[in-house]
Amino acid sequence: MNYPTVTLWSDGCYFSPYVMSVYVALSEKGVPFSVKRVDLSRHQQQSGNYADISLTRRVPTLEIDDFRLSESSAIAEYLEERFAPPEYERLYPRALEKRARAREVQAWLRSDLQALRQQRPTEVLFAGERFAPLDAAGQQAAQKLIAAAGRLLPAGQQNLFGEWSLADTDLAIMLNRLVLHGDSVPEPLAEYAHFQWQRASVQLWLAESSRSQ
Repeated sequence: MNYPTVTLWSDGCYFSPYVMSVYVALSEKGVPFSVKRVDLSRHQQQSGNYADISLTRRVPTLEIDDFRLSESSAIAEYLEERFAPPEYERLYPRALEKRARAREVQAWLRSDLQALRQQRPTEVLFAGERFAPLDAAGQQAAQKLIAAAGRLLPAGQQNLFGEWSLADTDLAIMLNRLVLHGDSVPEPLAEYAHFQWQRASVQLWLAESSRSQ
């Protein structure tokens, strides 16, 4: 099979949850790709070559031959159409309503819970760092996350929709900001987050992140 040339642009430390989501998507699809890193600490994304490559000047950016696309949710939907099932693995559930729900979860996780993202940054996930206890805003965000995840996850299931989807990875990323920090999370949700963390595509990303330290 002839594959296009695929490049994923990442932050230099492999700490971006949005790059991780696209990395997992590409790995699940089985599409060969390379990773190029942008040093966000030096604001490389705002000038030079990367400013020409990325419309938003953020990571991730996906480059397939001469087509470039930024924003992780847009990239995931593009990959699902460009490398469509059943020839390639699915990123989203088969049922229409479940696909819509998966996208709802992804959009929500990217646009809300700011206090939790600030107080439990991805250094918790990828560098094992520890931070101060959650303040009132952080606790409120954590409670909102836990309540929503509890409603979404069927009792006794390890995936949100009876089959894995990219929304599972994205939700596990957010839950593990708490779980891996030792914050209080209901056991079924902690087990779900742990299970999702063992997926082969996630483990590949964690290995990349570890090597970059």
